[in-house]
Amino acid sequence: MTGSLPVPPVPPVAALAQAAHPTGAIDARELLDTLAAGVLLVDTQLVVRYANVAAQALLGASLAPPRGASLAALLAGSPELLALLRRAAAEGKGCAAHELELANLAALPADSDAAGLVDVMITPFEDRSGAALLLLELVDARARARRARETEQRSSVDGGRLMVRQLAHEIKNPLGGLRGAAQLLERELPDPALREFTAVIIKEADRLCGLVDAMVGPASPPRKHRLSVHEVCEHVYQLLRSEAGAGVRIERDYDPSVPEGYFDRNEIIQALLNIGRNALQALDGHGRLVLRTRALSNHVIGARRHRLVACVQVEDDGPGVPEELRRTLFLPLVTSRAAGTGLGLAVAQDLVRRHRGALEFESRPGHTVFSMLLPLEEAA
Repeated sequence: MTGSLPVPPVPPVAALAQAAHPTGAIDARELLDTLAAGVLLVDTQLVVRYANVAAQALLGASLAPPRGASLAALLAGSPELLALLRRAAAEGKGCAAHELELANLAALPADSDAAGLVDVMITPFEDRSGAALLLLELVDARARARRARETEQRSSVDGGRLMVRQLAHEIKNPLGGLRGAAQLLERELPDPALREFTAVIIKEADRLCGLVDAMVGPASPPRKHRLSVHEVCEHVYQLLRSEAGAGVRIERDYDPSVPEGYFDRNEIIQALLNIGRNALQALDGHGRLVLRTRALSNHVIGARRHRLVACVQVEDDGPGVPEELRRTLFLPLVTSRAAGTGLGLAVAQDLVRRHRGALEFESRPGHTVFSMLLPLEEAA
């Protein structure tokens, strides 16, 4: 679906793009490379003069400067966008469109057969030599929508966690009194056989305290050490194999180029194990589960762009996430299983967020993927 968008006469990025032209300052080009939006400079023949890192990643072009490449060739499968560009070049007028199809959007999953959607803004201007150029700004519309959902979800989760922490405080106080009273009663009982019942009270009080602690999450900051995500994946793989039924096939698909990062080993293992167990429960004894790793370059998490991100995925071919749970899936106590606690994914998300990462999912019947995104920091 397309629609008109307001086009400023000289958007702020145009000045940077002009400075990023080969005759301009290299600092401006480096600044443009930090943007989440793709920025391209093309001449009236649609020959690329400049493309920032986000544009090259979005179009699937080489990370080497694609100066002299034909944008028409890169957009061969996107006739609507090409027509918009050619009209802007012929008329010398700026224009914009919302959610145009970009058939070869590199950000799409490798097994996706759908076209990507981008928001487009085209602005004509002249470089220092007076040559006519077009400034093209591309924003991945699906990524934009996903970030909006993440912001909304983060707000809901934060509100939910505040409520849980308040509730935990109110629950643990009477549980402590209940446990203490059971211990005193145990000492006074004349019949040792009756102590079996006080032991049950004490054991159940401890179990509920442990459950409340899991809801609240770790109190201390992560203890990060240099670690390979593949070592974590292998550990979780062995655990899941021991828990999976004979009808579940667990596979590994690792990218050996993913470098080491700085993580809290126990927390990342727990997060990935929670996601994996959730997938096993969804499969209900029959199906396929895949542990996958990939390296993502110049990836945006929240409002911050990271040079390199480790993406650890758990994929299953189960029935998928019920539609009514998708908006609240990461809230504590939200579950579709009668015997579930609804804490596994909530705890996993909290542990990933403690590493400045994000936990995302996409789901349809027969294909559900949870992606754990972990920035690979340069230093501990």
